[in-house]
Amino acid sequence: MKVVHVLNGPNLNLLGTREPSTYGTATLKDIEAALQKKAKAAKVKLVFRQTNREGELVDWIQEAGAAKAGVLLNAGAYTHTSIALHDAIRAIGVSVIEVHLSNVFARESFRHHSYISPVAKGVICGFGAASYELAFDALISHLA
Repeated sequence: MKVVHVLNGPNLNLLGTREPSTYGTATLKDIEAALQKKAKAAKVKLVFRQTNREGELVDWIQEAGAAKAGVLLNAGAYTHTSIALHDAIRAIGVSVIEVHLSNVFARESFRHHSYISPVAKGVICGFGAASYELAFDALISHLA
C-alpha cells in the first residue's frame, strides 16, 4: 500500500480563524478529512501531522523518506527560511510536493523565495484548501 505523509508547519493549527481573507475558513481538520476520503478512494495510507517546530518537521521528513512515502509539505513560514528542511528533503530521495493555501507570489516579497521549491517535485499554491487536494492528486499520479 502506498503511503503519503502530509506535513504541516507553523501556525497551520490556526486555520479557520487565522486571517480567513488570506487562508480561508477551512480548518486543518477539514483539510485532513477531505484528504482521508481521497486517500481511502485511492487505497493510500495517509499520515497527517502539524507542528510549530522546525526540527520536528525535519524528523518527520526523514521518517517519510525511511518509509519511502510521498510527501505533501506545507512548511508555512519555514518555506522561506529553512535550509534544514531543504537539506532533509534533498537527503530522503522521495517525491515532495510543496503546498500553500495562498498564492505566495501575490503576497509580500519575502514570501517569493522558497528553500523547498528547488528540491520539490512541484509546487501548488493559491487555491485555498483545494491546494492540498490538487497536490494529493498530483502526487498520486506521480507515484503511479
